[in-house]
Amino acid sequence: MTSEEVNAILDQLKKGELTEYHVKKEEFLSFRQVLVSREDFKHFRGIAQRGGEVLYQYIETARS
Repeated sequence: MTSEEVNAILDQLKKGELTEYHVKKEEFLSFRQVLVSREDFKHFRGIAQRGGEVLYQYIETARS
């Protein structure tokens, strides 16, 4: 997964076009690397799932 693809997905979450996005275990490290470099990083919530997958959602109020 390229950084452009990850940013497109994160932008869709931010705009409300997607309510959530599942990241597979194999894609997690590359996805997270792009996510933490964004200014709005703290607006994304990652919820661990079974099998090493993570469910990401966008929240209006930034995490502390």
